[in-house]
Amino acid sequence: MLGILILYMIYDDLDISQLWISFKGIDLFWFALSTFFGVMSHVIRGWRWKLTLAPLGMRPTTSVSIYSIFVAYAANLVVPRIGEVSRCVILEQHDKIPFAQSLGTLVSERLIDTLMVILITIAAVLMQWNVFCTFVGESGFSTSGGGIFTSMGGWAIILLSIAAITVLLLFIMRKMTFWKKIRSFITRFTEGLLSLRKMDNGWLFVVETIGIWFCYFMQFYLCFFYFPFSSNLSVFAGLLLFIAGSIAVVVPTPNGAGPWHFAVISIMILYGISSTDASIFALIVHSTQTLLVAILGIYGLLMLQLKKHSHKN
Repeated sequence: MLGILILYMIYDDLDISQLWISFKGIDLFWFALSTFFGVMSHVIRGWRWKLTLAPLGMRPTTSVSIYSIFVAYAANLVVPRIGEVSRCVILEQHDKIPFAQSLGTLVSERLIDTLMVILITIAAVLMQWNVFCTFVGESGFSTSGGGIFTSMGGWAIILLSIAAITVLLLFIMRKMTFWKKIRSFITRFTEGLLSLRKMDNGWLFVVETIGIWFCYFMQFYLCFFYFPFSSNLSVFAGLLLFIAGSIAVVVPTPNGAGPWHFAVISIMILYGISSTDASIFALIVHSTQTLLVAILGIYGLLMLQLKKHSHKN
């Protein structure tokens, strides 16, 4: 509901005909290349998860690890943050990997990914300091490029997003309190959490982590070349927009719908993109990338079912 509300606030006056014209004009070469990097980010994440389980003596099949990632991201479209649980359930069902230990390794991954977000954020802000300061100073989002938000509307979206994150954190804390009552679960969970300390191929973990985030960035940055109005934006602009979107998806809406659009549109306006073009860019890019996640999730489910059926035979 939150995502729908924010999207309505952003797109209530969008010209659908102009959206359709822009959609038909997408450069398919750059679309295909962006999609490739989107798929590879999932594949590498599957490889990396298998690597973190190895120190625990757990060796899931590579295909199941990758398919579980596909399904997890698609599951997050239905219920935000449920994907983390589904990943672990899939490994337990198909490769007999204990749920608690795999969840522990997942927490380790998330901590590393959080560090990556922090490092990229620092780099993006330093390289685009003037734009960042303008973005913070003009949180009402009325600019010479044609603002789409009133000051009240902009802050309403921010406050709604903060409230949603707070509710999510409270929910997680309650669940963790429940799990703490189960000693065996916590023991296995801790083993998984500390698995990185026992990893033999730490260098490979670093390479794969960089690879994941490089693919994430390239998937987004190449979208600039879909349209003439955004093709001249620099890599540094792409980095700031990318990290703003990455932070926005923390808000518990399907694939960050709403807050992601809000952040990307607002910053694009500061780079001289009109509010209409920025809105179209955000809507098309987010929609196509979300569709990719859904398709990969369906594909992952089908392949897992086929593997399960073949094993029975």
